[in-house]
Amino acid sequence: MATSDEQAEKEYADFEARVKRTIYIDHLSPLVTSQVIKAALSQCASVASVEFIVNYTIQYDIPAAALVELEDESQAKAAVDLMRDFPFIIGGMPRPVRAMHAKPEMFRDRPSWPGLKMEIHWVTEGDPEYDGMNKLKRLAKRQDAENMALVKNQLEEEKELAMQQQESLDESYKKYNMLEDIVRNGKIDNLARHYDMNLTHD
Repeated sequence: MATSDEQAEKEYADFEARVKRTIYIDHLSPLVTSQVIKAALSQCASVASVEFIVNYTIQYDIPAAALVELEDESQAKAAVDLMRDFPFIIGGMPRPVRAMHAKPEMFRDRPSWPGLKMEIHWVTEGDPEYDGMNKLKRLAKRQDAENMALVKNQLEEEKELAMQQQESLDESYKKYNMLEDIVRNGKIDNLARHYDMNLTHD
């Protein structure tokens, strides 16, 4: 019968194996579902599970991120390589998604390191750590303000990029309609005669 330490070691080993076959992807549209991700990755991997990571600390509906567990480590490597080497769009976001191998600290349900003992105590005024904690609080507030500024900038960039891509699509659509109109209405024969081209096939 396994002891509690042996069980903890096994659980952590299983967790490490799961980390190795999991990838982290971001720049996802908030509308993307797990089924959309499974379909998008089906060309290079089989998705075992999807856990979305949403930033609840800000009021903006910004692109989400997700931890995507695949069947094995080789599939995780193939998926990261694919998204690094080629633009990979999921759910209509104007920017391609980014991918990287997952890290243990990204998981909410990560187990404790076997044998690790944690002690928690409140810090009150007069404790040696009190001034340090106050400095950390001020630093966290400043970082929060900087993060909000970065998010606003990111949203503005995404909007501008989406507009540019829509303009490009509209122009391509106009060209396609023009060519279709030329072929459908027999105007291509007139163009062929004008440029002295023979369109007949032997």
